[in-house]
Amino acid sequence: MSANIARHLDAMALAQPRSAAIKVPRGRTPSGEIDYLALTFAELAAEVGAWQARLSDRGVRRGDRALVAVRPGLPLIASAFALFKLGAVPVVIDPGMGLRAALAAVARTRPRALVGIPLVQAASRIFAKSFRSVEARVPVPGSLTARLGAGRGPIPPAADCAPTDRAAILFTSGSTGMPKGVAYEHGMFEAQVRMIQAAYGIAPGEVDLPLLPIFALFNPALGMTSVIPEIDPRRPAAADPAKIVKAIRQEGVTNSFGSPTLWRIVADHCRARRLTLPSLRRVLCAGAPVPAALWEESRALLPNGRLHSPYGATEALPLTSLSSDEFLGARASAAGAPVGRPLPGIRVKIIAIEEGPLPTLDLARELPAGEIGEIIVQGAVVTREYDGLPEANAAAKIADPAAGGYWHRMGDCGFLDPAGALWFCGRKVERVRTAAATLHTEPCERVFRGHPRAARCALVGLGPPGSQRPALVAEAAVRGQADARALAGELRALARQNPASAAIDRFYFKPRFPVDVRHNAKIHRLALARWAARARGYDAP
Repeated sequence: MSANIARHLDAMALAQPRSAAIKVPRGRTPSGEIDYLALTFAELAAEVGAWQARLSDRGVRRGDRALVAVRPGLPLIASAFALFKLGAVPVVIDPGMGLRAALAAVARTRPRALVGIPLVQAASRIFAKSFRSVEARVPVPGSLTARLGAGRGPIPPAADCAPTDRAAILFTSGSTGMPKGVAYEHGMFEAQVRMIQAAYGIAPGEVDLPLLPIFALFNPALGMTSVIPEIDPRRPAAADPAKIVKAIRQEGVTNSFGSPTLWRIVADHCRARRLTLPSLRRVLCAGAPVPAALWEESRALLPNGRLHSPYGATEALPLTSLSSDEFLGARASAAGAPVGRPLPGIRVKIIAIEEGPLPTLDLARELPAGEIGEIIVQGAVVTREYDGLPEANAAAKIADPAAGGYWHRMGDCGFLDPAGALWFCGRKVERVRTAAATLHTEPCERVFRGHPRAARCALVGLGPPGSQRPALVAEAAVRGQADARALAGELRALARQNPASAAIDRFYFKPRFPVDVRHNAKIHRLALARWAARARGYDAP
């Protein structure tokens, strides 16, 4: 049987043809309700067929790489599934990575086709060098509700694809380096669908509000209705929580995925207005560690559901998962952030930290439970390679000849506890190496987050690794030097109370942190370290 991930949409069109597949906001009704364009699974399958015909007419062929530059909502879902059905390979670039990084990603990926809105089509002419590989151009409207029509004749079946056939190239956020294209295979998408469905008990007929647009692509395979949120994916932190809450309550949303930053905004909005979200069965919150306060508040916010935090990355997701009930039982440890037990079929090891490549697993030294090291993972949802980046592959992949596969180096540090649960301690490149010790971000920063003016803070290192001086940057606006010195003294008092932070005696204050656009949760600590090297710091003995 074909492993083409698009076959699930055709199956749902047969199994539940009249059920809503997607709802796209297009305004307000006279009564103030959100007015949606709604398509059933049968209608969505027909729309994908129309896109498939349009792509074929424009010269898109099986095996082609196609840069997808469309609006989230119906155009993203329809174009992606049409490309899957053709056996073409969608290339999806994060709209928030910036023009320079995006142009470099296009040039490196070498798409043959461009499926894009007029603005991107025009940009491809202006920056012709980056788009020189493009031969087939498929212009599409810029509307979230853009439709091509009902198609011509019967809906063609999905191309016959093997599990190892290339399915898509999805880009990382680049929060600690250059964004990289991750090569997905159809079998990996299939494994993700099975694992997500089993881990969270998702059933056909549920309603999802995907606060990260790309996660809407899972819903046709899961049989869930996708309610497209009123969010600008380039500026997620500017989302209006009232619109998110309105959509959840009006549409009876049962499931949602979003970053801790977005759900913090939603939780604050609901708490101030004494609102709850009773229809939600689960909220999946990822992109950065979930703050302890949000875990606790979620119990009141979701009276009939639970907050879950799946751990993973673009290269491998999901790997572990933690629920609010499990967090409240594990929060006593200050050594890091709990991220849960490995999901079925996922193997996790902690190895001694190495800076260079590890060609084979026998060159790695596995660490015992409780010892912080580098996290490596293996499983059906773990991707095998980056696209066109042999050096990145050498740095991130470890061959395991005995098992006939590869391990992926997550770029994160953490440890396994005696019960086999994984704890996250921070990004490997962001650890601070002093002459006396190695400090990891999560164990240090959690010491300060209880302070009302340091809820978001960042450990940074000053100087060269091996002789760095640890410092803390707090996202806070200070009112002159006296206020800064007083706040530094308060933070220093907290630092002394914990061995993980006792060496931190220099503090910086910055009103706004640089963060990733995708989640608005991953702090760019290396950028903060460069800023701190020339900024005014405050010492507190």
